[in-house]
Amino acid sequence: MEGLPKHIAIIMDGNGRWATEKGKKRSEGHKQGAVALENIALYAKQLGIKVLSVYAFSTDNFKRSQEEVDYLMDLLIYYFNNKLDRVIKDGIKIVFSGRKENLRPDVILAINNIINKTKDNQECILNICLNYGAQEEIVDATLKIHQDLNNKKIKEEDITRESYYKYLYQELPPIDVLIRTGKEKRLSNFMLYQVSYAELYFLDVYFPDFNNQDLLEVLQDYTKRNRRFGDVKNN
Repeated sequence: MEGLPKHIAIIMDGNGRWATEKGKKRSEGHKQGAVALENIALYAKQLGIKVLSVYAFSTDNFKRSQEEVDYLMDLLIYYFNNKLDRVIKDGIKIVFSGRKENLRPDVILAINNIINKTKDNQECILNICLNYGAQEEIVDATLKIHQDLNNKKIKEEDITRESYYKYLYQELPPIDVLIRTGKEKRLSNFMLYQVSYAELYFLDVYFPDFNNQDLLEVLQDYTKRNRRFGDVKNN
């Protein structure tokens, strides 16, 4: 398929509702969502996608019950330590976007472990947004720029919308395609700077049921879209 995006982002929504509608605990939905993520990451790499960013846990998700937060963190640790062998063997590099504050020490240890295991992989990047908020990311980036200005590492004219990417949690290309599962139609404070010219897809499927065919249909539609970036020459 020609004209595929470089960077896909997914708001993995609907895990809890998927479980509730099936009469199961919300934790079962998160478990199935983790399986779906592994499959989608491998398929995206197979298609030639260079970057996949996923919304795993937002800064606002700490408002949920302590039981659900603890389960999610335990699930992340389990997957980072035991269930990503296929991802690692397939040459996928795993990085993280988000703040370390509020994360348990064992979560940080698991994060550092998977980063170290995959740091030399070059086939594809899986960017896991954990304890992440886009507004927080923009604030943190602005503080870094302020620091560099004060230390005379950069000049004001060095600050452009392109150079701003260097100050974000990860220096990645702009998002081409943003997918949100789970029937909702909002961005929920996810990668607001990077999503400026992204093509948006809001799907009715819950994330545990999101599969390779769903992704393929989105990409087939994407290749037909006329992305003008404010210009009219291709209109």
